[in-house]
Amino acid sequence: MLTGDRVVLAPVREVDLPAFYAAHVNIRNRGAYFPLGVLSESTLKSRFAQTGFWEKEEGTLLIRNAEGQLVGHIEFFPPVGYWDAFELSYQLYDDAYSGRGYTTEAVQLLVDYLFGAKKKHRIQLVIVPGNAASTRIAEKCGFVYEGRVRGAFFNDGRNHDVDLFGLVRTDPRPWHATGS
Repeated sequence: MLTGDRVVLAPVREVDLPAFYAAHVNIRNRGAYFPLGVLSESTLKSRFAQTGFWEKEEGTLLIRNAEGQLVGHIEFFPPVGYWDAFELSYQLYDDAYSGRGYTTEAVQLLVDYLFGAKKKHRIQLVIVPGNAASTRIAEKCGFVYEGRVRGAFFNDGRNHDVDLFGLVRTDPRPWHATGS
C-alpha cells in the first residue's frame, strides 16, 4: 500500500471486485474524458484471477480516502513497447470526490513508487484538451507539456486530439520541495 495524507493506494483484492466492477460498468462515472469501453464481468474476474491486476510492467491500484471509502483507481502501463516509459490513467468514481486532491496525491504517490521501484525513465499523462482538472493535476505534479497528438484517441464515437505531458526521472517533483 502507498499511503498519503488524503489517500491510500492499495492493490485490488478479491473482496473489492464487486465494487470495482460496479464502478467500471457505470458509464456515468466516466465523465467526458475517460474511455467508454467496458469488460464483461467474467473477463474482468478472469484477468484478476490471472494477474491480480498487478504485473511487472502494469498495474491497478484502488484509491481510498482517509475514511476508507473507495473513491477511484489509478493504473500504470507501457504506452508504446519501445519507449522507456509508463503512462498513468486514473478515474474518480463520483463527482463528489472531485476537487479534494485525491487524484493529485494518487499521482504523486504512484510516481514516487514507480521511479523508486522500476527502471523506466519517463512517466506520461495523455489528456484530452479541455480536461482542465487533469491538466491542473499534471501541472501540480511537475509534468511538462510536450505537445498535441492529433486524432490519437477514439472515444464517444469520434477521434480526439490529446495533449502529452511527461515527467522524467531527473525532473523536479514539486511535492518534494513543498514537503507535501
